[in-house]
Amino acid sequence: MSAVEFDVEVLGDPSPLVGAGRLRVSGDRTVPHVYAGNGRTTVSVPLAAPRDVDTVVATARRAFQQWRRVPVTERRRLMLALARAVEEHADELATMQVLENGVPRAVASRFPHIARENLEYFAGWPDKITGDVNPVWPLPALDYSVLEPYGVIAGIIPWNSPIATVGQFAAQALAAGNCIVVKPPELTPFTPIRFAELALEVGFPPGVVNVVPGDGAVGAALVAHPGIDKIHFVGSGRTATRIIQAAAENLTPVATELGGKSPNLLFADADLDSATTLALRSCMLVSGQGCYNGTRLLVESSVYDEVVERVREKARDFTLGDPMSPRTVLGPVITEGARDRILGMVARAVDAGATLVTGGSRPGGELADGFYVEPTVFGDVDPGSELARDEVFGPVLAVFRFDTEEQAVALANDTEYGLAAYVQTSDVRRAHRLAAALDTGMVWVNGTGGLSPSMPFGGVKRSGTGRVGGFAGIEEFSRRKNVWIAL
Repeated sequence: MSAVEFDVEVLGDPSPLVGAGRLRVSGDRTVPHVYAGNGRTTVSVPLAAPRDVDTVVATARRAFQQWRRVPVTERRRLMLALARAVEEHADELATMQVLENGVPRAVASRFPHIARENLEYFAGWPDKITGDVNPVWPLPALDYSVLEPYGVIAGIIPWNSPIATVGQFAAQALAAGNCIVVKPPELTPFTPIRFAELALEVGFPPGVVNVVPGDGAVGAALVAHPGIDKIHFVGSGRTATRIIQAAAENLTPVATELGGKSPNLLFADADLDSATTLALRSCMLVSGQGCYNGTRLLVESSVYDEVVERVREKARDFTLGDPMSPRTVLGPVITEGARDRILGMVARAVDAGATLVTGGSRPGGELADGFYVEPTVFGDVDPGSELARDEVFGPVLAVFRFDTEEQAVALANDTEYGLAAYVQTSDVRRAHRLAAALDTGMVWVNGTGGLSPSMPFGGVKRSGTGRVGGFAGIEEFSRRKNVWIAL
């Protein structure tokens, strides 16, 4: 497939947006942004320095003194205006997203609408955040509790879907009345910065929405800053551990959404055609670079061979190609290092005795310079192997077999992760039994990974703490105050 031409000017200015304008960063550190589709540098991204964090946090704290007094009706109006602006600029944001991380255009075009949907949904919450009246009988008193904003919340977001993630985080934090400091990775600063620009354009007070791209040093300074009232982190468990340790110095609360090794349990009574299609989509979405992708396919033994063959055939439909082409189904992974790491895991899986069903290589020809990995499927995977237990974060599906429902549950739960699970069955009683038995924060039955802003989303075990979505998201970004009044 021939490369599609594009203009890097669409990426805009990647320097931090703080308060009413651009922050002139301390020092002259930059990092090249590389387009994953062809391995070429697009622009240089200026990196904020740790000492710049003081300026950013001070700006947000000043803004909070005004923002906390803004009527809830005005908060709602601004959020709806931002939702409209995101909708109006959806095509621009989708193009930026493709160039940022190599997500195919067909997938990236959905991400701005996820941001919009979250803004629209949570815009309805500010005037509905209520408290409780608590009985204190026999005392002659009135006792009540209210939800208040924390103040300034740091949102450290990942590179796999930055416009969707910044929209989800911002919608909930802003609806609850907070100001935000967003730190996207230096790999993908462009759509979060454009989001902040749109917030200013529709009338958000300067300093309410701030975006500071940076590396780990900036993130470390941000999470250790005493002016940050709460931290919301989406990323790896290893980084989360360091963040929690740093935040402990100030007792700053941390909510995390981390990795997964999500099982997809496919029973013989399922619609095998639909279930195998869903299994591949769930695993391969965003080239396998998703925290709740269904990367472990557990198949009932009586249909194992048929399922593996169906998966092998359908994997051919996941066309590798230039992410800018609307015909591309599967794009590159984020970096050359990620590609090499994934291919290393594939090679070790072969050495460990897993059966390579399809894929397993990097393509040549016109795609040779990009960071591509073929859609890869392994059968007969050892449940104790690296491929079974470690997060690949690439387009690699591991297939296992089971004989009984009890074996399926034991295999599914035999992981340190607990973000999501999927069940494919026509037996509704089984569906409910498994939903209760699976040790995960989310369970999808006869579907794969659809998210609505109203759904509380989050994991258990090493997949994170806290919940976002619905009223759970409002509570996550609010703190409770109790008031006792003598009568």
